[in-house]
Amino acid sequence: MSRDYLLAIDQSTSGTKALVIDRSGAVVARSEAEHRQYYPAPGWVEHDPIEIYHNVIRVARQALRLAGVEARQLAALTITNQRETAVLWDRTTGLPVHNAIVWQCQRTSGHCARLRDEGHEPLVQAKTGLMLDPYFSATKWSWMLEHAEGAKAKLEEGKLLAGTIDSWLVWKLTGGRVHATDCTNASRTSLYNIYTLDWDDELCALFGVPRKLLPEVKSSDDLFGHTEEPELWDERVPITGVIGDSQAALFGQMCHEPGMAKATYGTGTSVLMNIGMKPVSPGSGLVTAIAWGRGGTVTYALEAIIRTSGDTIKWVRDNLGLFRSFEEMDDLLKEAPDNEGVYLVPAFVGLGAPYWDPDARAAITGMSRSTGRAHIVRAALESIAYQVYDAVDFMRRESGVTLTELRADGGASRNATLMQFQADLLDNAVVASEVAELSAMGAAWLGGLGVGLWPSVERLPGNSAGRRYEPAMAAAERERLLEGWKKAVRSVLNDRSAGGKG
Repeated sequence: MSRDYLLAIDQSTSGTKALVIDRSGAVVARSEAEHRQYYPAPGWVEHDPIEIYHNVIRVARQALRLAGVEARQLAALTITNQRETAVLWDRTTGLPVHNAIVWQCQRTSGHCARLRDEGHEPLVQAKTGLMLDPYFSATKWSWMLEHAEGAKAKLEEGKLLAGTIDSWLVWKLTGGRVHATDCTNASRTSLYNIYTLDWDDELCALFGVPRKLLPEVKSSDDLFGHTEEPELWDERVPITGVIGDSQAALFGQMCHEPGMAKATYGTGTSVLMNIGMKPVSPGSGLVTAIAWGRGGTVTYALEAIIRTSGDTIKWVRDNLGLFRSFEEMDDLLKEAPDNEGVYLVPAFVGLGAPYWDPDARAAITGMSRSTGRAHIVRAALESIAYQVYDAVDFMRRESGVTLTELRADGGASRNATLMQFQADLLDNAVVASEVAELSAMGAAWLGGLGVGLWPSVERLPGNSAGRRYEPAMAAAERERLLEGWKKAVRSVLNDRSAGGKG
């Protein structure tokens, strides 16, 4: 029986999807499951790694069943994942010593501030392309080593392993035989030197994370191992196409040439621009990232990170109860075609690019007695577009590259109101992919290339151009709206943040 299918696992901040993809690039079947979000203290966010793993098993089996595909027909299992989220586990029991600390979590902001005050940020930036921020994994592992019950004893006994979600899943799926990550996920930890392409001993010492805990680093298209999980299936299926979700979306959007850019609208939003095979040192507010590794060769990208975007809509729905369904949200948007001066700055876990203020907190500004729930819902949706505008505008200025269009993907890219507003703010075309799961597709393309399902990038099935949104807003209206947004942002920034960057 020929192996003509890929099973793509997309493990995101809010849930897990499994997609069965055939040789033509068509999604034959999909399955998904949400996992619980834990908020043990203000600004703290956790996930249960065991729940995530069980969801992976469940959706993988269900997707194959829906597709009518057997495991022996799979050319590979690919993984794309929420980045920076840190897991620490006992290699002898296979159990985490603490809940996973999610990329959004701010519990280590004080640790980062101390390292910054001690003058360590230039060293971190010079080696990793990242600033000192609780967003990244290193201080999360450091916190767990210090605070997780029994962690110190297990460390001394040589029982601990550390990894991001991808390496946790690879370890579990291979029956504990493989402890590995890919270069994109490694580059988000603050411990990986993106120039030497290796874990950095000086950084490991700085953050107090022993190198022996860390996984082997591979190219995204390498063979990571084979499935050895009886709850999944008996077949040994190759695991390849392992890559962080934002970088996977960049590959899935076919942004293979320098200067091409995309925005993935998820829980947060990542704006990435391909800069080729030579890394550059960006100004403060942007980070240099590894876009992907193929055949041992690394491609780099500039990235602007937005902490909270789609999660804002979830907050308005679940915490405020302002609407129940997305159809109801669309009706409310029609009720309020203008924000009437109301802005929502979603700094629930601080602000990312270009401000990088982890201590900023959310606010709704500009309300009057006539403000209703429709205005707040519109302000929540528009906050996503404003943040992307800030990021793209800063990237333009720092890189000197003029974008001709922005390629969009992720769940919120299906909202026509948001995409049109985004094009209006940017004064540039926005092309929203018809395939919402570009992260999963990007991982699948890499995995398929890795196992020879497709012979070259040029022979990839590719994606349709998607729906194109052209700017239609008058310049004066654009400037009025942006000035209101900038005023709202300034109201939540702390003194140390780069308020002038936006």
